Order: sequence, then C-alpha cells, then structure tokens
Amino acid sequence: MQTRNTIQRQIVWQTVQRMHNHPTADMVYAAIAAEHPSISKATVYRNLHQLAAQGDIRCVPVTNGADRFDFQTKEHYHVRCSRCGGVYDVIAPHMDNLIEQIEDSSGVTVTRYDILFEGVCSDCSGSTDEGK
Repeated sequence: MQTRNTIQRQIVWQTVQRMHNHPTADMVYAAIAAEHPSISKATVYRNLHQLAAQGDIRCVPVTNGADRFDFQTKEHYHVRCSRCGGVYDVIAPHMDNLIEQIEDSSGVTVTRYDILFEGVCSDCSGSTDEGK
C-alpha cells in the first residue's frame, strides 16, 4: 500500500538523517519538538515505523531496550554497549552469503534479519562502575 509523503514524514526523515547516533524514537521526537512544538509524539513514532517499513531508514531492534533508528539503509551490523546502551555501526565487511548459508542449512526463507552484537564501548570500558 502506497502512503502519502507528508510534511511530518519529511521532517522525521530529515531529523534521522541529521542524527548519526542511532537515536531512539524519544530522541527523534525531542529533536523535532524543539523546532516544531505542535508535532505529537504519536506522529513521530508512526512516521518512524512507516519510514522503516518503506526502507527509507532502518529500525534496529534492541532486546530489553528501545529500538534505534539508523539513517544508513545499506546492510551493515551494529553493536550495543551493555553499560550505557549506545548503539554503534560495526565497520566490517558485510557477509553477502550469510543469508544463503542460513537458508541452505535451515530450509527457511529469510525475509529480514538484524545482527546486533553486545559489548562494552571504549567510553565505558575504563569505568569501574559495573552497575552503569
């Protein structure tokens, strides 16, 4: 189903394009509300998910955390800091034959996937506060 490209959707898309920190929906809303106070949180959330469904941005699902959104739509991997919750791009070659290997070994046709590694970022690795 084709959706209309509304002004609100353009604002949401442009905001995600400017934010290179894999923002949550709340972060995108805060950035937009600062410039457009009349836009609702529901409008931002709805348009983020519509843009992701259309392939204009990527939604990075985070287990036990808020989903993140990425302006970069080409296939790549992410890593999440288990201490601060930051999400970062993994600079590594994309494994082009991974899907084929999964399908061949399981008999399942893969329609979508996300790979999210967990670890501790360099900012947090020097911290002695394990509860962070």
